[in-house]
Amino acid sequence: MIDPAWVSGLAAILFIIGLWGAFSRKNAIVVLMCIELMLNAVNLQFVAAASHWGDVTGWVYAVFAIAIAAAEVAIGLAIFLSMYGQHETISLDEVNLLKN
Repeated sequence: MIDPAWVSGLAAILFIIGLWGAFSRKNAIVVLMCIELMLNAVNLQFVAAASHWGDVTGWVYAVFAIAIAAAEVAIGLAIFLSMYGQHETISLDEVNLLKN
């Protein structure tokens, strides 16, 4: 069995990579993928903690987080498609276009 400390370290590294990508990128699709990476890192931590403590609560939290992530992606992509259809760009520098 893998030591939960290693899994927690991997989750922390994935979260930091996602956080860096979300703050440094200007393309909305890439930012959305980085947010998904952060959510998956949290899910990995939930599962590692559940495995370490022998409890199913972490698994339940992970399932709910996956459902929330799927809804977030659907709404985010709908907003980006609408923005691209009207303004032909999905650059986050021009996000003030959504105010119109």
